[in-house]
Amino acid sequence: MPFTEFETARIEAAMSDFTAKRRPPVEIRDKLDLAYRIEGQSVVIFSIRPFWRDPGETIEEPAAKATYVRKADRWKIYWQRADLKWHAYPPHPEAVLFDEFVAIVDEDDNCCFWG
Repeated sequence: MPFTEFETARIEAAMSDFTAKRRPPVEIRDKLDLAYRIEGQSVVIFSIRPFWRDPGETIEEPAAKATYVRKADRWKIYWQRADLKWHAYPPHPEAVLFDEFVAIVDEDDNCCFWG
C-alpha cells in the first residue's frame, strides 16, 4: 500500500531538509548531486554523477534505503554493499520515525552510506 498524502508530505519535508544540507555546491552539481526517490513503501537516497564512459549519460549510485513496515510501525534501514544488494544497517537496523532514519544516514557512524 502506498504512503498516504500526509506520510508523503512528511517524507518529502524531511528529505528536502536533508538534501539541502548534504547536496554539493551548485557549481559542481552537474558532476555530483544527491537525490531521493519514493518507491512503494521505501525511500532510496542516491548520488547522481556522469557515466565515466559517456559523460552525457548519468548514473545513480544508491547510498541508503528505508522501508516502512506498516504492521510493525517501523522503518527498516539498509545500505548497499559492494555486492550491490541491500543489507540491514548493523548499528541501527530500524527506526521508529522517518526523521530518525535521516539522522542516522546523516551521521553515518560506520561510514556505510557515504564511505
